[in-house]
Amino acid sequence: MLRRSIHGLLVTGALLLSAGAHALTAQEAKAIASGETEERVAALNKAVATADEKTAAFIQAMSDDAVKFTADKVFVMKGDKGYDPVTGAELKVPDDAEDVVNNNMMRGAFDAAQSVLKLVGSKDVAVRLEAANALLKNPDESRIPMVEKALSVETNEGIKAKLELVRAASLLNSTDKAKRIAAAGALAESKSPDTKLLLNERLSEEPEADAKAALKKAIAGIDDALVWGDRINAIFSGISLGSVLLLAALGLAITYGLMGVINMAHGELMMIGAYATYVMQGIFQKYLPESMFGFYLVAAIPASFLASALVGAILERGVIRFLYGRPLETLLATWGISLMLQQLVRTFFGAQNVGVENPGWMSGGFTMLSNVTLPWNRICIIIFAGLVLLAMAWLIGRTRLGLFVRGVTQNRPIASCMGVNTARIDTYAFALGSGIAGLAGCALSQIGNVGPDLGQSYIVDSFMVVVMGGVGQLAGTVYAALGLGILNKFIEGWAGAVLAKIAALVFIIIFIQKRPQGIFAMKGRSAEA
Repeated sequence: MLRRSIHGLLVTGALLLSAGAHALTAQEAKAIASGETEERVAALNKAVATADEKTAAFIQAMSDDAVKFTADKVFVMKGDKGYDPVTGAELKVPDDAEDVVNNNMMRGAFDAAQSVLKLVGSKDVAVRLEAANALLKNPDESRIPMVEKALSVETNEGIKAKLELVRAASLLNSTDKAKRIAAAGALAESKSPDTKLLLNERLSEEPEADAKAALKKAIAGIDDALVWGDRINAIFSGISLGSVLLLAALGLAITYGLMGVINMAHGELMMIGAYATYVMQGIFQKYLPESMFGFYLVAAIPASFLASALVGAILERGVIRFLYGRPLETLLATWGISLMLQQLVRTFFGAQNVGVENPGWMSGGFTMLSNVTLPWNRICIIIFAGLVLLAMAWLIGRTRLGLFVRGVTQNRPIASCMGVNTARIDTYAFALGSGIAGLAGCALSQIGNVGPDLGQSYIVDSFMVVVMGGVGQLAGTVYAALGLGILNKFIEGWAGAVLAKIAALVFIIIFIQKRPQGIFAMKGRSAEA
């Protein structure tokens, strides 16, 4: 009975495409609000056939249970006031007015009516797409005439494709076996988890063997496509994790890989970069127009670099320059400094995490397949990591500062004899590595909360990346970061996050045992020292 009623609603609703609308009448409102359910649905069918804005508003009010009625009058309630659904005039609501009661059948009719009105009456693509999605969630053969009518006038290709799916999904429950088989084949082309669910539901009810075979074939085809989607998700997640590890490890590639300093405060330098981003966000929110907020991240990049570089320079000049050649003392001193920096941040910003919002242009994602959506913030971080890597490689390999850094780290006495101020170069190099850690913190602020413990999650992995890649080798750092990220995500999908971490650690231990010099061994006299 419900299907026949909704079928009538949907078919008559299609007349909106070709017929003019007329105003809702008091008799129609009374018939929709009271009486037997079947009679109310029939009245709703008739009203939707020539619906106007008042009709749509009344249907919405009915759906929201915001309607009362008496023997001869209907009232749309807004707060404690009543209004005439036809004229909109305020009316006094009698004490004996009853609340409209909508059972499941009636609610289904209202939902279908709203979807019909949106599909045939809205010029907003997003609204029509939402209506098509609503119909796809509960397909029914009785809706096919309406779907075909909407298809005949729809101009948006995305909505057309969605309506095609609605039509095919509706045919899955057809009494005609040939139509069910054809619908299964059509749905197989969508390659989406939603259509797979519909096919599985129909498979559990299908009595015919050949129709069952068609359904199973369609499900298998979708499974094959979804497997590729899962693989793409795993690869992208691995590259995303690898880019984060790369950003975190690039600074260590200088401070540890080139300078040989075991800096246990490296994670806190990342934290400082993240908090610098948070402060820059607050400045833009408080002092600049709202339209400028999307640019706060552009300003936060140099701010995070300079904040961490300054702290790194102070750290090198105040502590580390007295500890070169004494790795154990350096480790203990920087570990103590990391605790001090964490406490300092707790004093200024509190112990709770703070939120850093993504700019509007980093929100959402790019849909590649039905089960593959790549977030823009992750894509931006991958690109950012690549740009930071290129800038660092250019700075170390092509500039005067890079030449001095390489000269001092490879042979300090000869560099000093050539007139290089080695103490100043040590400070510059350590500040550069610290500044890159700040950039890593800026990037991390876009994918998670910012807190005093932010850097602790990445310090161990960063050291492993540098050691595995080869001390002092930027190319090795890149390979190690991306390799570990992808390996971790593939194992995580198979065995879980905890076992993936354990497996990655075991792999690194075995790798270093077999090749202690890392992926790329250092060449030249520095390797012999």
